[in-house]
Amino acid sequence: MGILDMIKSALGGGPKVDLGAVLRSGAVVLDVRSKEEFASGHVKGAKHIPLDRLGSHLAELDRSKPIITCCRSGMRSRAAADLLRRQGFDAHNGGPWTSVRALTAR
Repeated sequence: MGILDMIKSALGGGPKVDLGAVLRSGAVVLDVRSKEEFASGHVKGAKHIPLDRLGSHLAELDRSKPIITCCRSGMRSRAAADLLRRQGFDAHNGGPWTSVRALTAR
């Protein structure tokens, strides 16, 4: 991997995953925003664990299913997906929750 590839990967420009296909395979949507943000709108059926509590709530997640993380802009969801992957989960950054919601409407 060259330096340009490492920079792209660090900025989210790595290999693309078809999140729609991941959702259709039974993925869990994990919203990592605050309680107030989640209450103001979220993906129907999403599990809610704020990013600052995620590390202590891993036992609540099903390791047998892929996880798509989401937040307001994609920054917290990227951090959550990275944390989950380091813990052995099949996790994908879905970015903004509104983008993930649009995928579920298809």
